[in-house]
Amino acid sequence: MPRKLIRRLLPDASTLRARRELRFLGRLLDDPYLLHLNRRSVAGACALGLFVAFIPAPGQMAIAALLAILLRVNLIISVAMVWTTNPITMPPIYYFCYRVGTMLLGTKERVPFQLTLEWFWHELGSIWQPLLLGCLVVGTIVAALAFLTVHLLWRLFVIRAYQQRRQRRPRSPD
Repeated sequence: MPRKLIRRLLPDASTLRARRELRFLGRLLDDPYLLHLNRRSVAGACALGLFVAFIPAPGQMAIAALLAILLRVNLIISVAMVWTTNPITMPPIYYFCYRVGTMLLGTKERVPFQLTLEWFWHELGSIWQPLLLGCLVVGTIVAALAFLTVHLLWRLFVIRAYQQRRQRRPRSPD
């Protein structure tokens, strides 16, 4: 993606500071890493956003934003990665996490699974331990894989760009 397009898509620090709902963060928004696109910031933001996406709690975007500020990773990317879990993807993801949790705890499924919000709230008292354990384990694995994948892809892109620049450079006569 061309740099000019990326710069137009991402807000600058003054735009973020002007937002009323973000004013309480004050000087924390002055950190250049929050909007910077480098390997460390993007890889950390992807990992952070995906980890938070697997936490079965309301306010995932706020949690990701606060952690991005504390860990000094790209704020926009970390919040966007939380959208991996949405009303369509949540049931299968959390069911998978629940199954992983029951396997790790060595327990059997206590109640038959139903794909309804009413069932989830009704059975939360009996499924919260395997669900939370599964979410933490799967979230950690997915976050680590995302971190490593972004680092690897970024490195491959840099190597490829370097090789292309080198090929374009005129060769000196020997």
